[in-house]
Amino acid sequence: MHSAFSSTLFLTLLLAIGLGFFLRAASKDRTTVVDIKSPLPPLEVLNGISSWLIKRGWKDNGGDAQEKILRFNGSVSSSPYLAVYLSFLGGLGSACLGLVLSQLYPFMGWWPLLLSCIGAPLAGIIYKKKSSREEFLELKLLSSEIANESILRVKAHRDELIAMELELSEILELSSDGSLLSSPI
Repeated sequence: MHSAFSSTLFLTLLLAIGLGFFLRAASKDRTTVVDIKSPLPPLEVLNGISSWLIKRGWKDNGGDAQEKILRFNGSVSSSPYLAVYLSFLGGLGSACLGLVLSQLYPFMGWWPLLLSCIGAPLAGIIYKKKSSREEFLELKLLSSEIANESILRVKAHRDELIAMELELSEILELSSDGSLLSSPI
């Protein structure tokens, strides 16, 4: 019977490792660089993107006229629903680990169940700290200012690039290679 509890302990520890990787993936930086083209003049495209970004809560952070770069920044907050869900998973996983430990080592009594009091808030706190951060968006004009075609290199969070492609593609006639919308993740 002792070997069954040992294997259960091993599986419970694997679940804890999985929760750790889930926390890491939930707060991972997904900054991507995409080249965007438009048949419209560069000034019109840059003004359209800039006003769209400001409406979405981004702050103009200046830029560099020599290198034809515009920079924006904004703060990203964590999802309260995901924080509660991860706290629930952390508490449940810690309680399971406590149950296994109390079965493996009966002399410890019910004390291992207190692990759930540590695991529940710890998972939520780790997620909140890692996912709340300052995001940056950078627009670089690659085409000349005189040309009628605009080519921009945009460096931003993947979700923001997808929103830009979905919402501005018709208005500003933006096009890219389409890899953002076709990727499975």
